Amino acid sequence: MAKENALGDAGVDVEDRSSRRANPIDVHVGGRVRLRRMLLGMSQEKLGEHLGLTFQQVQKYEKGINRIGASRLFDLSQVLSVPVQFFYEELAVGSDGGAHGFAERPAESYAAEFLGSRDGLELNKAFARITDPRVRRSIVDLVRAFAGEQPAAE
Repeated sequence: MAKENALGDAGVDVEDRSSRRANPIDVHVGGRVRLRRMLLGMSQEKLGEHLGLTFQQVQKYEKGINRIGASRLFDLSQVLSVPVQFFYEELAVGSDGGAHGFAERPAESYAAEFLGSRDGLELNKAFARITDPRVRRSIVDLVRAFAGEQPAAE
């Protein structure tokens, strides 16, 4: 016996709609919003105030749960002082040249993803404040050793 699902007003399967995952492009754009906000040292609450939103709405945008419309994306670009294109940078591109968000990401994307995380951002800011090049090299060598890599040849 076939399982019957309730259909919504537009004839869309309600069960499919509620179990749907966030679109990878929405997740990417939201991640770029989060990256820029963090680089500016701005809280979700402060960004929400600038946009007339709650911090919970900002959270949903950043996670890609809620899709960001064109006018809201423009507002975000103004508040975060970046061009709209910033939110689409480093988006994975499929073999047909279209942006799908499903394509294999280049190795640099993993580094960018880490640098966009709270730990990555804090580590990067602290590392940038170290002025002695020998200390910086020692830290790089230490991290490579923890990762099981050999120190770089000088």
